[in-house]
Amino acid sequence: MQAFIAFYQSYAPWLWLGSALLGLAVVIWLITIQIRLQRALRQYQALVSGTSAGNLEDVLNAHIAEVRQTVTKVQELDDRTRQIDKTLRHSMQWLGMVRFNPFRDTGGDQSFAIALVDGYGNGVVISSLHARDGTRVYAKPLRHWESTYTLTDEEKEAIARAYQQQG
Repeated sequence: MQAFIAFYQSYAPWLWLGSALLGLAVVIWLITIQIRLQRALRQYQALVSGTSAGNLEDVLNAHIAEVRQTVTKVQELDDRTRQIDKTLRHSMQWLGMVRFNPFRDTGGDQSFAIALVDGYGNGVVISSLHARDGTRVYAKPLRHWESTYTLTDEEKEAIARAYQQQG
């Protein structure tokens, strides 16, 4: 026992200092843990606030259900967009028009050629030739930007103008 007392008397200040530092380190560590725990609790409360059950599992299950519902809606919208795109490809999208004077003895550019073409290059070229004694109208079908009928230069130009609109 005397050896212990002698040891204690020799090293007492160092033992007290070491114990105090160790105690201080433990207190700092506990304060840090308490701050982190409070922060985690605040985040948890914010996460589960506004829910009926109030636990994390229910919040996550509700979130997963919402995500699945959103994915379903996005898929439906994608399908609908594809259907609309398919339908729109068959509508008249491109228009090219040329006004011209086919006869030298009449005035004004009263004649025209107009090309109406869908997204596949199918459509019609309508030509109108205006003369003193009357007006004649012609229509020629287009298939992939071409016609099986002979086209005039003005009709070709109208088709070219429509084709340029594709960008």
